[in-house]
Amino acid sequence: MAIRENFTYNDMEEWLNAKRVTEIECLVPDLTGVARGKILPRVKFTEERGMRLPEVVLGMTVTGNSPSGDVAFERAISSTDRDMILKADPTTITTVPWAVDPTAQVIHDCYFADGKLVDFAPRSVLRRVLRLYQQKGWKPLVAPELEFYLTAKNIDPNLPLTSPIGRSGRGETSRQVYSIDAVNEFDPLFEDIYDYCDMMNLDVDTLIHEIGAGQMEINFQHGDPLGLADKVFYFKRTLREAALKHDMYATFMAKPMGGEPGSAMHVHQSVVDAASGQNIFSDPDGSPARIFHHYIGGLQRYMPSAMAIVAPYVNSYRRIVRHTAAPINLQWGVDNRTVGFRVPVSGAQDRRVENRVIGADANPYLALAVTLACGYLGMVEQIEPTTMVEGSAYNMQVELPQGLPEALALLRGDDKLREVLGERFIDVYAAIKELEHQEFMTVISPWEREHLLLHV
Repeated sequence: MAIRENFTYNDMEEWLNAKRVTEIECLVPDLTGVARGKILPRVKFTEERGMRLPEVVLGMTVTGNSPSGDVAFERAISSTDRDMILKADPTTITTVPWAVDPTAQVIHDCYFADGKLVDFAPRSVLRRVLRLYQQKGWKPLVAPELEFYLTAKNIDPNLPLTSPIGRSGRGETSRQVYSIDAVNEFDPLFEDIYDYCDMMNLDVDTLIHEIGAGQMEINFQHGDPLGLADKVFYFKRTLREAALKHDMYATFMAKPMGGEPGSAMHVHQSVVDAASGQNIFSDPDGSPARIFHHYIGGLQRYMPSAMAIVAPYVNSYRRIVRHTAAPINLQWGVDNRTVGFRVPVSGAQDRRVENRVIGADANPYLALAVTLACGYLGMVEQIEPTTMVEGSAYNMQVELPQGLPEALALLRGDDKLREVLGERFIDVYAAIKELEHQEFMTVISPWEREHLLLHV
């Protein structure tokens, strides 16, 4: 479901006039999920004018650097630093609730000069996968669950994060999973968040306190993957702004605190027949269909190769640890939160699988694209899953990559994912992530100074 269903450019113009908008933030989600773009005065925002940004905006690490000397990367992104042409998607127009003056924000798609979508842009990658489903007469539905931490402000990155101070005047030091009172510690913040999300049509559902100290989770109602990716993209920005207003940070790092669980983006996913609306994961008698098991088989077969996309940073792999509410393998089971792929108990029309491997730090467009790609390949290749796990999967062997270099090697080497997601996207993405890892390896950690400086 889009933020503003079936909005045309004319509808957007009328909406902007009715809201008396004076400025418009023209946004492009980059490969890290960061909002790039320009701010325009309302009078200069026209369909004919458009907007331009250099291609390299989609070819940067989280630190703002670009690979050099990578042949595949340089084939994909022009060495002349040419422009992309950006066009607003009217269905994404919404307010900027925290702005002082009436301000709107709208997500743009990226095009080459010949009118074709820039194939390595995150929204383009997701659209590419959705077209494959459309060609089969299928319509995927997703429902993301996004975990995050609230922390005290931390202006010195050399210091560990701590829990923020709530209305009691104390920070959390114990596990308050599902505690209503622990959520109420931050009532003013969450009132703002719900107000902001309502003003932006983000359709957030429930808010709960998760396992970690200061760790929360927000759930989104199920819907169209592109619309949900837009909403997650907007929500991350909204939450950070609301937290700053209340003198704290909100972070989607996969593992922001040692000794606390990591943060995931669990994605419930199902597929319906586009014509009838019936869930193809269920047979007419209500039992699980073979294609449902093939979807799970695809997740099991291809998720290791997709790991660099759903766990995109060196920090991401700190989350994948036994007995910390994160999966360590590719097992599946019914109502089992220790596995990578959980099947919730549900009726036939609601039959779905929950991918629990994805980290909260993943780009939502790319995360949804790749998990749907894995399931798609499972269905078309009729991949059978392993035997369902009945007990704890934490006692089984580790089956997921344990670091970014291993994950990138698997991604580069998987021809099927390269075909489904796009060859140029894989080349650009892998080059960027390899550079990020090189940058990380130049930093010496406190652990190394503490344990190696005088002992080796």
